[in-house]
Amino acid sequence: MTLQLTKKHSFDLVFDSQKVFRLVLEAMSNPARDAVIKEYADKLFGSFPVFLAVALTLLDNEVSFNTCENQTLSNEIASLTLSRKTNIEEADFIFASNYSVMEKAINNAKCGTLADPHKSATVIIQNNGISALCLMLSGPGIDGQVEFMVTQTVKDAITIRDAQNYEYPQGIDLLFVSGLGEMFAIPRLVKVVE
Repeated sequence: MTLQLTKKHSFDLVFDSQKVFRLVLEAMSNPARDAVIKEYADKLFGSFPVFLAVALTLLDNEVSFNTCENQTLSNEIASLTLSRKTNIEEADFIFASNYSVMEKAINNAKCGTLADPHKSATVIIQNNGISALCLMLSGPGIDGQVEFMVTQTVKDAITIRDAQNYEYPQGIDLLFVSGLGEMFAIPRLVKVVE
């Protein structure tokens, strides 16, 4: 009898990670513009394949993460990336897999320092629902202002983040992903125009 090993995931850690990374950069450089990572997320199994595609792309053993007490997601990320789990206040990447933990994640995320604003957290938020609310955004990567249709989750996340009144250039980056593999970013210096 021959024992044959099979792979659970078909996500290529080199080629697929590079493609997802380019899409994350595209999303960060062009706030409010959708990027689709479904093709790559579909190569992963588990309850959170889109989160795993982002985690496999951005995390390694030199950064930390927190999943807001989602033990299933935490175990999957730790086993696939070798990244270390830490508390929310120290995490480089925070995964908010449902609306109920989003406020805690944003309020407790590290925002960098005046000398090192890049040492802030990125909060990756599950964003499902219908985009029925209109926001006007301005900031880096936006030519003037852009009108953007969002879900209630996105509006609330930006409102919670902006209520922190970070001192320029501090803040946190928000990355929104949907179960359908859509992704867009609202970087820390992008603001809602009232």
